Amino acid sequence: MVVDSIRAAIARDAAATLLTRCASLANCTEKPGEILRTFLSRAMEDVHDRVRPWFETAGMTVSVDRAGNLRCTYPSVSGSDLLRLVIGSHLDTVPNAGAFDGVLGVLIGLALVEGLAGRKMPYAIEVIGFSDEEGTRFGVPFIGSRAVVNQLSDELLRTKDLQGVTVGKAMDGFASAHQDAVESLLAPDKAGYLEFHIEQGPALESRNLALGIVDAIVGQSRCQVVFRGRASHAGTTPMEHRRDALAGAAEWMNHVEQLASGFEGLVATVGQILAEPGAVNVIPGIASCSLDVRHSNDTVRDTAVKAMLKEANHIAAKRGLSIEANEYHTQPTVHLDSAMISIADTSVRNAGYASMHMTSGAGHDAMVIAPHMPTAMVFLRSPGGISHHPDESVLVEDVAAAIHTGLYFLDEFAFFLQKMESNPRA
Repeated sequence: MVVDSIRAAIARDAAATLLTRCASLANCTEKPGEILRTFLSRAMEDVHDRVRPWFETAGMTVSVDRAGNLRCTYPSVSGSDLLRLVIGSHLDTVPNAGAFDGVLGVLIGLALVEGLAGRKMPYAIEVIGFSDEEGTRFGVPFIGSRAVVNQLSDELLRTKDLQGVTVGKAMDGFASAHQDAVESLLAPDKAGYLEFHIEQGPALESRNLALGIVDAIVGQSRCQVVFRGRASHAGTTPMEHRRDALAGAAEWMNHVEQLASGFEGLVATVGQILAEPGAVNVIPGIASCSLDVRHSNDTVRDTAVKAMLKEANHIAAKRGLSIEANEYHTQPTVHLDSAMISIADTSVRNAGYASMHMTSGAGHDAMVIAPHMPTAMVFLRSPGGISHHPDESVLVEDVAAAIHTGLYFLDEFAFFLQKMESNPRA
């Protein structure tokens, strides 16, 4: 009980400090008046500059890799670093973001090392702040975590931002400007990955729970759908002679909503629309739309995507439009590691909290890392279920609960590794 009361006090103090730090990092932005940080931006470098002394004061070595990921390492008790627990989340944001999505998890990693107060574990701890999870700049998510598991495909590296800069060119430019940047790949001594993240939904709040343990992260598909018609004068073109690309896209969006409602547990979103030429008095000749589809069953998701794209073709043919559809990102459903989940369960319980098991509807870096190393993920309650919005918030007592749990996790992970070493077949 004495040890637990000490941990609880450490967690309470650390939670208050962490929220102050989140507020500080919210000022690192590309757009004054709102939070916006994209892949390899100056705002991301501002974050690195601001957090570096915090990590170094905690006894960690700090570097940035060639993909712009922040890499901070705390040595093991032996200094040999034969085993490593990686704690990570992302530092980039969506446009007009909240102050906690991603960055909270990185700072919890720091708080856990600070909570050790110089004590070393039988494994090294690496905290990673991933450079891109949201995909805001290039439309493709997880560039940071994909880099560390060596999954930057040629197609991804050729992907362009709105200025025509490719991912590969952006990374080459960053590496040239940062000669001290290290290699992106994970160290071979990795033993486990742990990510803390806000839930971004209402489930925990509806059950009055501070924490949840993630069993799986749903798969997702992202498509670009372009309707092409004919731009013409808004005042002189009769309705029956129009080939309005935007009207076709609007009809299709209604069908997307209807089709999604027919698959239990499936969600589909058209979040971006670009109409060209974009003049008040011109009938749109081109309408480009995004499509984001998610479900925990990959077969169901694939069936739904095919049905939605088939409907787009049907609507285009009916309206005299042409259609281009490209599924440019597919991420299968990922089930997290049962042993790591068990460690998280024990840690939450030992810290004195109730929790629930849940499936994440949002994508996270954990789903990229999980196929390469044992992974666990812990959610914190999102008041109001609000995220990806300036009103996003957390409760200080929930942050304390997460840190308290994390301190137990560090010791439970050591016990687990010791058990595996003494009984490799366990």
